[in-house]
Amino acid sequence: MNGAVLVAVAAAIGNFLQGWDNATIAGAIVYITDDLDLQTTVEGLVVAMSLIGATVITTFSGPVSDWLGRRPMLIISSVLYFISGLVMLWSPNVYVLLLARLLDGFGIGLAVTLAPVYISETAPPEIRGRLNTLPQFTGSGGMFLSYCMVFGMSLTTSPSWRMMLGILSIPSFLYFVLAVFYLPESPRWLVSKGKMTQAEKVLQRLRGREDVSGEMALLVEGLGLGGETSIEEYIIGPADELADGQEPTADKDTVRLYGPEEGLQWDAKPVTGLSSLGLASRQGSMVNQSMPLMDPLVTLFGSVHENLPESGSTRSMLFPNFGSMFSTAEPPVKTDRWDEESQHREGEEYMSEAGGEDSDDNLHSPLISRQTTSLEKDMVAPTSHGSVLSMRHHSSLMQGTGETVSSTGIGGGWQLAWQWTEREGEDGKKEGGFKRIYLHQEGGPGTRRGSLVSLPGGDVPAEGEYIQAAALVSQPALYTKELMEQHPVGPAMVHPAETASKGPIWAALRQPGVKRALFVGIGIQLLQQFSGINGVLYYTPQILEDAGVEVLLADLGLTSESASFLISAFTTLLMLPCIILGMRLMDSAGRRKLLLTTIPVLVVSLIILVFSQLVTISTVVNAALSTACVVIYFCVFVTAYGPIPNILCSEIFPTRVRGLCIAICALVYWISDIIVTYTLPVLLEVIGLGGIFGIYAVVCVISWIFIYLKVPETKGMPLEVITEMFAVGASQAAAAKSK
Repeated sequence: MNGAVLVAVAAAIGNFLQGWDNATIAGAIVYITDDLDLQTTVEGLVVAMSLIGATVITTFSGPVSDWLGRRPMLIISSVLYFISGLVMLWSPNVYVLLLARLLDGFGIGLAVTLAPVYISETAPPEIRGRLNTLPQFTGSGGMFLSYCMVFGMSLTTSPSWRMMLGILSIPSFLYFVLAVFYLPESPRWLVSKGKMTQAEKVLQRLRGREDVSGEMALLVEGLGLGGETSIEEYIIGPADELADGQEPTADKDTVRLYGPEEGLQWDAKPVTGLSSLGLASRQGSMVNQSMPLMDPLVTLFGSVHENLPESGSTRSMLFPNFGSMFSTAEPPVKTDRWDEESQHREGEEYMSEAGGEDSDDNLHSPLISRQTTSLEKDMVAPTSHGSVLSMRHHSSLMQGTGETVSSTGIGGGWQLAWQWTEREGEDGKKEGGFKRIYLHQEGGPGTRRGSLVSLPGGDVPAEGEYIQAAALVSQPALYTKELMEQHPVGPAMVHPAETASKGPIWAALRQPGVKRALFVGIGIQLLQQFSGINGVLYYTPQILEDAGVEVLLADLGLTSESASFLISAFTTLLMLPCIILGMRLMDSAGRRKLLLTTIPVLVVSLIILVFSQLVTISTVVNAALSTACVVIYFCVFVTAYGPIPNILCSEIFPTRVRGLCIAICALVYWISDIIVTYTLPVLLEVIGLGGIFGIYAVVCVISWIFIYLKVPETKGMPLEVITEMFAVGASQAAAAKSK
């Protein structure tokens, strides 16, 4: 776990450099304008050139990162930061300065776009929100240190704007060293390229444990795009241990579920009406009728979080916990390595079975080939019932003390499993296939609203022998050639890696779940930017100067520029504890609740600021009121609305198209940022500070409405489960429109 934290801190240095640059240009532009005698439009272009560079590079960053990897792109970002700092230090004229700002923008675009993706793909679900708030913290920390530097240099007789901007190359060199020698590649990206051994080693380092088989299986399952997903409900109990050839004792409705490790299995009986997730799914149309604009996604995700603990936990929640439920009855034994690369090293026998292909970059070989080989050995012959497969080993609900953490759980109280289904086709031949199942506990052990529920077969078990679970059931990404030969698995079981090259990646954007996620991501990024935060950050010194802040610091003998720099430094210092508060609440209160709670505070502070500009009480009171509103606006913004849009966008897209979708959302972010930043100086002259903040207040109100109706809660959920939930929500929305 500490490995994931340290890696996130290192990756967030790119955002530290962005914050440093934002504050530096906000201070240096005053001296650049005087020294180079810039017009207002050129002044805005100098500031906005980095945004133009970020916008251009963002267009390619996502797809290229899907091709080259996340780590190489972060390394390139550090190099661009370093070169731009040196060029800004030298800049003899405005043209060279604009070129340097463009290179700086390239570095910013890569860092800001890919750092949240990288952190999301490496962080455990329970602390993913907290770690993904680190870029906001390091960005504000960079702003604070930069404002302190600019304030100190403003006290000199002849402040050098070239020195202010050029110092950027020093921390960027540290970023380069860490990116090259410390940051690993994203395990999800490695799995998408078939590099299983490397992905396993990275996960072991990040999680601090040897056994990561459950999460490895999850990462491969995440290569799917979230297709036809259904919500089912089960009562789950320990699997019956059967001797070879013995028929199962459970009734015909009972199904056998298999975990990601050899020997992990249990019996499940389909039921109805036990889970809040199933209830939310069935009542989706009723919700739409009562509130037509409410997205079913909001209700679905909310039903899952009704059963989450108040704080994030690495422990799974199934009773007594998933760790004991899905542990094998025998003492854990280190299994043989099952990935393609180690199989390749075992000899020519495996190569002949795999078709003789180089398997290092090949996902056609099964991720769980070692376990499914054992599964096949232990399978009984299909019975007349044709419904249940058995294995010699079984899991025990009663094993363990409840204090251990399952290595096979996938986080947030979710567990990955598979079910083999078999039926007789029209030609009389057996047909079958696997289903992927994401399980999540619903209700307490053995009860739902105080009612005791019997196990399959009608027996009433002792307390703690079964649990109630909701399940997301869909087509799996995993299959094995051995099972393909033994069972007539249809073409729907083809691994995503085989179909990825048969059509343009853009075709994946037509998937209903992906389109729904893009709508949420683009909407929240657009509204965040038009709330005006980056425009205010870039021009904080001028805004505070226009508000009369020098009146408050007149006794210190500071110039208006130095006074505004000091207030800016103090403001960014106050942001840091607010971001820490947001980090603590991100994975407990959740992203959605934080947004809905803090945005009204933004609206109130903006309205008061507008009032202070329209009504003159006294110079000191108006200056104090304006300064206080700006400070409150900044501090509340960075607590939630600052980091959460990037966090959400890094969570809601499938692995195969995550880079492309992030690039689309980031492109919207940077274009909006350019519009806000470039027009702010003009708006200050036309409608004044009060008019600008009035517009921002209206946008914040619109943001609250959009978040309430369309943005679901994603805290604590594995990324792959989030993708499946978006697929379900999109299907429900389509069904509701067709009625």
